[in-house]
Formats: sequence, C-alpha cells, structure tokens
Amino acid sequence: MGGRFKPLVRLGILMAMTFSVVLSGCGGSKDNSADNGSSSTGQTATGSSSDGKVEPFNVSVFIGEAGQQPTPDNKIYKKIKDETGATFNFEFLAGDINQKLGVMIAGSDYPDLMTGNTKLTAAGAYIPLEDLIEKYAPNLKKHYEKYWNMMKDPNDGHIYILPNYGVYNGKLNSTWYSGPAFWVQKDVLAEAGYPKVKTLDEYFDLIAKYKAKHPTIDGSPTIGFEILNYDWKNWGLFNPPQHLIGHPNDGGVVVNNGVAEIFADKDYAKKYYQKLNQMNEQGLIDKETFVQNFDQYLAKLSSGTVLGMFDQHWNFQNAENSLITQKKFNRTYVGLPLVYDTSTKDYYRDRAVLNLNNGFGISVNAKDPVKIIKLLDTLITEDWQKVFSWGIEGEDYIVNDQGRFMRTQEQRDKQSDGTWKLANKADALFGNLPKIEGSFSDGNSTDAAAQPEEYKAGLNDYDKKFLEAYGYDSYVDFFSEPPENPIYYPAWSIDLVEGSPAKVANTKLNDLSTKYLPKAVLANPSDFDSVWNEYTSQIHKVDVKAYEDKINEQIKWRIDNWSK
Repeated sequence: MGGRFKPLVRLGILMAMTFSVVLSGCGGSKDNSADNGSSSTGQTATGSSSDGKVEPFNVSVFIGEAGQQPTPDNKIYKKIKDETGATFNFEFLAGDINQKLGVMIAGSDYPDLMTGNTKLTAAGAYIPLEDLIEKYAPNLKKHYEKYWNMMKDPNDGHIYILPNYGVYNGKLNSTWYSGPAFWVQKDVLAEAGYPKVKTLDEYFDLIAKYKAKHPTIDGSPTIGFEILNYDWKNWGLFNPPQHLIGHPNDGGVVVNNGVAEIFADKDYAKKYYQKLNQMNEQGLIDKETFVQNFDQYLAKLSSGTVLGMFDQHWNFQNAENSLITQKKFNRTYVGLPLVYDTSTKDYYRDRAVLNLNNGFGISVNAKDPVKIIKLLDTLITEDWQKVFSWGIEGEDYIVNDQGRFMRTQEQRDKQSDGTWKLANKADALFGNLPKIEGSFSDGNSTDAAAQPEEYKAGLNDYDKKFLEAYGYDSYVDFFSEPPENPIYYPAWSIDLVEGSPAKVANTKLNDLSTKYLPKAVLANPSDFDSVWNEYTSQIHKVDVKAYEDKINEQIKWRIDNWSK
C-alpha cells in the first residue's frame, strides 16, 4: 500500500495544477479552486441553489469492470437528477484493465469519478479527500469515523478512495453468503440424499457420479467443473489451496502468527492441482475452461449445465439470477467450505472488512470536487441508501404494520430480472458508492436479502424443502462461524506499489501461475510432476523475498497503526 516515490509524482502534479490556477487568477490550492467554483453556483449539499432551484451538473464515471448502461428512463437515476441535479455518464471497462489504465495514465485522461485501482493511485490520478470530507461532508465523516486511520495511505497519510463495503451499523443480519467456496448444483446434493460434504474428494466423487448418470442437461453436455482464469478474476484457479488447509482469503499468501509466505509452490498447492489433473483425465473439467472469457463463463453457468466451480458468489450472481428467472431452482448453487480432511476447520466465511482500494475516488481532472463530495455526502444518508437498496416504497417494497420492510412475490421476482434492474435499480453506481451496511436506524436491514422475515418469505418451495432437508435456516449455515479478523486482514488489500520489486515479483508470480497451472491441469497424468517441477523452479527464480517482505512490512504497519 503506497510507494516511496509516489509523493514525488503527486507533488509534481499538484504543483503544476497550482501554477495553472495562479495564472488563471483564481489563486490558492486545488481545494480553494474547487470551493470558489462551487460557491459561484450557490449550491448546497443536495444540489440546490440558494433560491431552492436544483441546478443540473454532469459527473463522468469510470467503472473498472464490465457492465451495462442503465436505460435512459431509469427511475433511480431520474430521482437523483430531480433532487440533486446530478447526471452520471458511465464508462464501463471493455477489454483488458491494465491496457485501459495504461492509456488513461499516459494521456492523463481521467473522468470525474473512478473506481479504486492502485495503478491510478500510484500515478497520482486521485485527489486527497480528507480535507474535502472535513469541510463539506459531515455524513461521510461520521460514516467513516471509526475507520479513518485505516483509509489513509500508509505512505503519505492521505485518503484517496472511499471504501464501498465494510462499514457496518446496528445489527448485522446474515442470510446470504457472497464470498469464496466450492459451489455445487443443488440437484447434485438432492439426488445424493442431501449429504454434508466436507472434503475435496467427496465433492468430486459426487460430481463424477451425477455426471455419469446425467451426461446431458436440457439437451446440452453436462460440464462437471468450471475454472475461471480470466484477467484479474483469476482466483478461481489460484486461491483454493489456502482454503483447503483452513486459511481465509489472504490473496497470494497464507499468514501464520502474523508472518506471510506464498503458497503457490507448496506441497498442499500441488495436491490441489494434481487432483484437478486427475479430474481432467476423467473428463470432469470443461475443455474450454482456460480459453473462455468471463461472459462465456457466465453463459455456461446460466445454461444450468455446470455442476460445480470454485468462485466468489457475488462474481457469478448474474448467472444465478438468470437460473432463478428461468425457474431452474435445482440448477442454482450451494457453497461448500471444503477442506482436505475433516480434522481441518473450514475458514471461508470471514467477518466484514473495510474494502480498501475499492470504491470511488475523485480524479485530479474533476472540475468541481466540492460539488461531487457534497453529492456523495447526500447519497450516504439513510433516505438515499434505502432507495438504493430497497427501491421506492410502494413500488419496490411495502412497509407492514410493524414498520418492517417487505416485498410481494411480484416485487421479489423483479429483483432477479436483469432487464428490469437496468431500468429500476442503480447498481452500477451503488455497487461502488460508500454505503451503510447492517441495519438502518429503524431496525430494517440495509440488504433486503438479509431481512430475516423477507428472506424466509422470499424462498421458493424448492429452497424451503432443500434447507429443511439439512435443518438449516439459510445457506450461510453451510459454513462455520468466522472468528474475529486479525487486525491486518486481509493481506490481499495491501498495495504493493507499482514498479516496486514486490509488485514486479507478484506480477511474475501471477504470470507463471497463469502459464503453468493450466498446463499442469491439462497434462497427461504421467507428465504432471515434470510440469509442476518446471513451474516451481521458475517461481524460485523470482524475487519472492521482496514480495513477502513487503507484505510482512505492511502487516506489521497495520498492526502498529490500526490497533490505535
């Protein structure tokens, strides 16, 4: 997190911008310039002028992942425009993220708001936010108050990104699991008599038996196991070994007693990929798994033909929504916290952490940072958060006599309809905004899926029967309760700093894994050991120590500074 030379980059940019402001006669720093620009419109935090009239303004937004444009008549964005004056112009990622960022950085071509990325931080593409928040955003300051020190870049002490997840209030209800797991179609478990599957061997045995009995599903060949290894979403291939030995998701390392080490070259990693190699020999692995992109992966899951995969739930939620819309409830998935042997306790589910380096930052090109921070301050209020999460009262949800938010079945059905959502939700914006999580001040859950009575009422008959067979209240119950997070956690959120030896080593490790792990999985079983040995020998040529040292340095820094 942060680089030793990054302040020099930022200083140069800020000096150049200050000089240009002086020449224009405005004087002062970036903050003063923005303040003067805003005061000329007389706008308040809600986008209204001093005479009560809402004045329109545009906010350009770059979101660093693929997405779809909302419809022109989207009711939530219309409400935002009517009440705050803000119109959003979204640009979603198309193609490779690193290539896109390289072009943006080379041309200093930045929109007003950008989703967090350490490459952009290192390039000095974001402005510091702490003074803007202190002066103009009391709601944001209160929202992040307990996390203020955690949000600061450890190199220069500035806040550049407003984390989009991990700030909790009130009671936390948990009925939906969004994280990593080995996922399996519900029908696989149902047909086997609802077994409690604990180990990797049990998992693949079930899939093999089901596939043998059902070689096709709805007329298409049954796919036993999918592996996503596309762009930055490579955790489907890289991450399973750490979980199989009972560790949480720390990215490319496992941490024992506060000390991190890579696991890519360890015997327990070899054990996993050798298992995949054996499953490939049996025909369980999709033949196209290492040449497909993310959209193709989702399309296969949406078809209902894929029996299992390792992934994070939020990543394939759109595919599952499609299955629900098709009423293929038996083809939706259950997350299983698999381990190598039953003596190991699973550690997939963790407690909420601040989503550092993710969310929105304001770019150095933003014409009016004050107006934007005031807008974000307005959108973190409870009324707006309810609009984002629940929708419009009377249209998207109802309030019962006890003041509890509920939905009719028709309203629930719409929530999983992707076409409807483009016209009636603001997911592209809300997914990256600062947000209240847990409970609102009236006790209602901030997430409709986590509202206990709404969750139970919304279950279809298939899922009610499925959970009853296991004696569970929700699918979260398949996982062990998470312990308290270590203070440093998670290590994957540590910024290795662009151009540093640690970052270079990490990039090389990723490249080697991308190259050799598919080879190992697809190799003739008699050749597996030779491919694996070549892979690990290449790893040992990388400056792994620089990578591990940086991670351990930052773990210590977090323990020393975040404990305050």
